[in-house]
Amino acid sequence: MPRTLLCTSLLTLSVLAGTVLAEPAPYPACAACHGQNGQGNPDLNAPVLAGLDAGYLIRQLNYYRQGVRGDHEMDPHGQQMATLAKSLLNDQTDLQALAAYIQSLPVPAVQPVEGDLRRGNSYYQNNCGACHGGKGEGNAAFDAPRLAGQHPDYLKRQFLHFKQGIRGQHPKDKPGRRMAMMANTLPEETLDDVIAFISQQP
Repeated sequence: MPRTLLCTSLLTLSVLAGTVLAEPAPYPACAACHGQNGQGNPDLNAPVLAGLDAGYLIRQLNYYRQGVRGDHEMDPHGQQMATLAKSLLNDQTDLQALAAYIQSLPVPAVQPVEGDLRRGNSYYQNNCGACHGGKGEGNAAFDAPRLAGQHPDYLKRQFLHFKQGIRGQHPKDKPGRRMAMMANTLPEETLDDVIAFISQQP
């Protein structure tokens, strides 16, 4: 069985069993910012990683390594992450093991933020839910990551990065380019309500 398929099969069985995989060698370097349990750290602008789809994590880490993401002068946190990804991950085997481990971590509870939940829900379902899922659970078939359980400040920053052309402009980032296009359809005055709705999802 090819290595990638084997990794995916083992990951699927682990997630179904609710078991956290063994911590891979590269993870302690990630934990310095993202936390031992992948819970993130808003003070360091480090997002929640726990529970994110392994395929999404692999794609984003490769984007950082290849200069597809994290090279914009107005994205200092992305630049920092790109440097770390290039120096810490030696090959795809390390990357797959790391992504599988992170996906197996339980999603932490995030403090909800205030907003007009009815308006946020309405806009979200009409414009975001088709890709990201009705409750922000994500959809690997559409390369759409989980949003529920993510720090609200990070969600807002990344959305504005898409809207302002800081992220999602590289020709190789097809999912990002789709997201950048969608970001331009959302009025900024509605953004906080959408994020408030997402923050209420389990």
